[in-house]
Amino acid sequence: MHNPPSPSDIKPDRAPPAKEIDVASLIGAAREVVLLHRGERYRLRVTASGKLILTK
Repeated sequence: MHNPPSPSDIKPDRAPPAKEIDVASLIGAAREVVLLHRGERYRLRVTASGKLILTK
C-alpha cells in the first residue's frame, strides 16, 4: 500500500489520489467478500478466470 500524501503535496484544486487496496487483502483465501456502503450490502467476487464481479 502507499503512504498518504502529506498536506503540502495536495494541491487545493485537485483531489488526493485514489487509495489502492490489494483485493487479496480484502478477500483472503475466500472467493468473495461483502462490502457495506451506505447501509447497502454489495458482494465482490473473484471468478474462476480471476476477474472481479461486484453485485448488489
